[in-house]
Amino acid sequence: MSSFDLRGKTALITGASRGIGLAMADSLAAAGADIVAVSATLDPQGSAVQEAVESHGRSFSGHRVDFADPDAVASFGSGLAGSGTPIDILINNAGTIERAPAAEHSVDSFSRVIQINLTSQFILTQLIGRGMLARGSGRIIFTASLLSFQGGINVPGYTASKSAVAGLIRALANEWTASGVTVNGIAPGYIATDNTAALRADPARTQAILDRIPAARWGEPEDLGGAAVFLSSDAARYISGVILPVDGGWLGR
Repeated sequence: MSSFDLRGKTALITGASRGIGLAMADSLAAAGADIVAVSATLDPQGSAVQEAVESHGRSFSGHRVDFADPDAVASFGSGLAGSGTPIDILINNAGTIERAPAAEHSVDSFSRVIQINLTSQFILTQLIGRGMLARGSGRIIFTASLLSFQGGINVPGYTASKSAVAGLIRALANEWTASGVTVNGIAPGYIATDNTAALRADPARTQAILDRIPAARWGEPEDLGGAAVFLSSDAARYISGVILPVDGGWLGR
């Protein structure tokens, strides 16, 4: 059996209703994993992600949870942890972005972004991670960002959250890797999703971004699938505490 084969594994993917999360769910299902999908807007039945997963012959379970509500995240995580269905792979992909110059960025917006992108991710990881630690195996992957390494423009809350996610990845890897639970991150570059719609609508910003990307194009959500499968698999069993950029060469420029 290939070391990239995920048959017999169950993956929980947050932010799975569209974009990067949907693409990751599709790729993991194609590699053999059963999928538990969750997002704030996901229809539990009849969604695009359900169709994608089931097209590969894998089982699917969909859940709607608002990651701006820590109590809802804790309730969902506790219920899943106690359901008797072990989660082998956790992909923390749920996230949001608020754009405004730092001098005008409201504290409410800043706090909401931190809650969704960081605090709720920790709550869910803690609850699911306990089961992984007890079993002595697991794969945890966070969706980080180029702004885990850089400052960005007009997105102070997002940059703060994704920089903190980078630190959380390393902290959890330090504690959990010896118990068989690897913790890594994927840092998408400029990907054509809802989060980058404002940038792509600005011709000057779009051209400036493209001028720096050696691949000379915006990424597609599907470009993240291979990295997600790799870090979820036995092929990455000796990799932990790493953030893998999938950015068309942006950071190397």
